[in-house]
Amino acid sequence: MSSSASSAARAATSERGILFTLAGVQFTHIMDFMIMMPLGAGLMRVFNISPTQFSYLVAAYGLAAAITGFAGGFFIDRLDRKRALLWLYAGFGLATLGCAFAPTFHWLLAARVAAGAFGGVAGSIVMAIVSDVIPPERRGRGMAVVMSAFPLASVIGIPTGLILVDMFEWHAPFLMLAGLSVPIWFVASRFLPALPPSPIKTHPVRQMWEIMTHGIHLRGFMVTAALVFAGASVVPFMSPSLVANTGLSESQLKFVYLFGGAATFITTSFFGRLTDRHDKIHVLAGVTVFSIATAIVVTHLGPTPIWLTLIVTTVFFVTMAGRFTPTMAMISNAVEQRYRGGFMSVNSAVQQAAGGLANIVAGMLITREATSGRLIGYPRVGWIAVSAFILTVVLAWRLRSIAPHASRPGHTAITPIVAE
Repeated sequence: MSSSASSAARAATSERGILFTLAGVQFTHIMDFMIMMPLGAGLMRVFNISPTQFSYLVAAYGLAAAITGFAGGFFIDRLDRKRALLWLYAGFGLATLGCAFAPTFHWLLAARVAAGAFGGVAGSIVMAIVSDVIPPERRGRGMAVVMSAFPLASVIGIPTGLILVDMFEWHAPFLMLAGLSVPIWFVASRFLPALPPSPIKTHPVRQMWEIMTHGIHLRGFMVTAALVFAGASVVPFMSPSLVANTGLSESQLKFVYLFGGAATFITTSFFGRLTDRHDKIHVLAGVTVFSIATAIVVTHLGPTPIWLTLIVTTVFFVTMAGRFTPTMAMISNAVEQRYRGGFMSVNSAVQQAAGGLANIVAGMLITREATSGRLIGYPRVGWIAVSAFILTVVLAWRLRSIAPHASRPGHTAITPIVAE
């Protein structure tokens, strides 16, 4: 083997190792958020809380992440990304441990705030590292590897968590996540490369002003908000609705996440390849058509055989995840490297704020029928989500209109951004 081929092989191995390590960080971060969804019916029963109060538990994580993510925009680009990630991930693990031992609804709410404050910013740094390390022509596949944490959390994490709930009550999944974060932290400290900050001469406030007011950045933030709002309005109440409205038992919920996660994991690399080979806006638009159809069906389900429920929810999971790969690759490509860490931190804040707002809006529209226990108002949430799906494509098209290189397949360089 020639020296150049050997160097290329080592680089590819190193690249894969970095991506898998970052995927591990994302796995625990995403599962910590997602595990609240199937726990909804149980937590509402254990703490005797309403659907609106449950929506606060879900939204607390996102809103806390939004606040700290925005604050991170001032300084993230001035820190070594590896060190920042390790500190934040340690805080995330401790906060998750606090969730496990929360004795009341309000203590659990406080622990969710702390987990979101650390986990949300850690997630934004993960995405910044991917953008820094992976060249643009392979960034779609790189994003797909890291974002495979979502289906893995569904196919492995959540069913395991629900089995632990059946055996040891609702505390067990949080204990599992806190324990799992320890070896992942040590792997990250050993294998992630040091990524010193780019030399920045501008004042942090000036840097933040440039991030927040740049025309391309603003359009990227709007795309992110619509992207997240669409899914976050439907997903938190899917499990309670399946139990209350379609006749699924709480013990059968694990199959929803098992099948949905497995299918999403299989299709994630496919969406990554599509993203790298085709115009990203076309990939997003195509997936969105199926997202709209399945969202309407999921939010209107009544008593349904389990086999049909599993088909519908599986397609829903696949299309939800499929929208993120082309969208995040396009947004990442549009941003210059010197802004990327701060932009991703603020973008994470936008993402979490949009998710938290969607959770609260859905919680306000959904009520429980006193006599039957059915959840009412979920179909209205579905139509709101459909509007957000369409808006995502429209806003992504507007981003491409001023940053065409960001959507172009297989480009190898990022065109310098000129402020509007």
